[in-house]
Amino acid sequence: MSDEQTAPWGRVDDDGTVYVRGAEGERAVGQYPDATAEEALAYYERKFAELEGQVSLLEQRLRGGAPAQDVAKAVAALSPTIPAANAVGDLQSLSDRLAKLQESLGEAAEKQSAEAQQAVADAVAEREAIVAEAEALAAQDLAKAQWKQVSTQLDALFSRWQTAQHSGARIPKKDGDELWKRFRGARSTIESARKAFFAELDSVHRDARGRKQTLVEKAEALADKGAAGIPEYRRLLDDWKAAGRAGKKVDDALWARFKAAGDVLYGAKAESDAVENAEFGANLEKKLALLDEAEPLLAATDRVAARTTLTDIQRRWDEIGKVPRDQVRVIEDRLRKIETAVRKLDDEHWNRTNPEKQARSEGFAAQLEQAIAKAEDELAAAKAAGDKRRIAKAEEELAAKRAWLSALG
Repeated sequence: MSDEQTAPWGRVDDDGTVYVRGAEGERAVGQYPDATAEEALAYYERKFAELEGQVSLLEQRLRGGAPAQDVAKAVAALSPTIPAANAVGDLQSLSDRLAKLQESLGEAAEKQSAEAQQAVADAVAEREAIVAEAEALAAQDLAKAQWKQVSTQLDALFSRWQTAQHSGARIPKKDGDELWKRFRGARSTIESARKAFFAELDSVHRDARGRKQTLVEKAEALADKGAAGIPEYRRLLDDWKAAGRAGKKVDDALWARFKAAGDVLYGAKAESDAVENAEFGANLEKKLALLDEAEPLLAATDRVAARTTLTDIQRRWDEIGKVPRDQVRVIEDRLRKIETAVRKLDDEHWNRTNPEKQARSEGFAAQLEQAIAKAEDELAAAKAAGDKRRIAKAEEELAAKRAWLSALG
């Protein structure tokens, strides 16, 4: 061992004993055999550093929000060991730091207690809000509920409940049990209504599926009728629309079969129409030629000649026969226009030669002639009297009656 070694807070004497200095003097803390004085002193200084590390850790834990009760237990266990510790360093400063830490624990404990109470109150309020939303969801008219939306909302509320339970402050058991009972009741109400809705929907879908399956089979049985089956297929289509929904997947599959059955019928009709169009194309050309021949009748004035010509054209029209379906309306409209023009000539002739009408006209004309003679006499008298007012009135009446007589022609 070397000569005595000293340091601010301790020394090593010649026999290797290590001392620590304090307010009350020196105290031997031990020996470090087979080592130099520097090594012996350093060993006990490291012991002090370990103690200082423990004190610093407790200070950090309290600043970091560790439970004051846990820190207090650690301080109570460490404090008695500091004064008599076999270490070299400022042991009094460590004791002072622990004493100061002990003093702050009371305030920290009160603060933490208040925070814990507030956290519990917040946790209870959060659970109550979740329950209130669930009860509001259950209180709506569930017969009209959009179940996809309602289920999503209920799942979200349950997820929030689980998160609050696992991550939030622990609430009193009585409060927790009561709130869970209410949440479970609301969820049960919703789930019961949902099950009832889908049970009824399944029943409706089964009925619709049965009806549509029958309609599909009837439609497929029409294939042998070809185009003649189309009217019946259309009636089946009306029944399909009234059959209701059978569920999207089933509906799509059944509709594909039903439509395919209709495609067969309309395909047969298209083939038939194509054959008819080819067969009746020549007839169309003949009727178009007849229309060209007939259309001068639109400007005809000879009633008898027009009627004779039209009758001959109508006879030949009927003898030609059918034309392609898509042209029937076009050529029929042109013929109707010509027929209307010829009929108008007959109507005008009848109006002119109707004996009854003529008799009425002749009787009225005689009356007008008498009235005109009387009006002329009245005008002459007015002029003789020089009465301008009478003259104007008589001239007006005379002009009107002559106009009526002229109109009778």
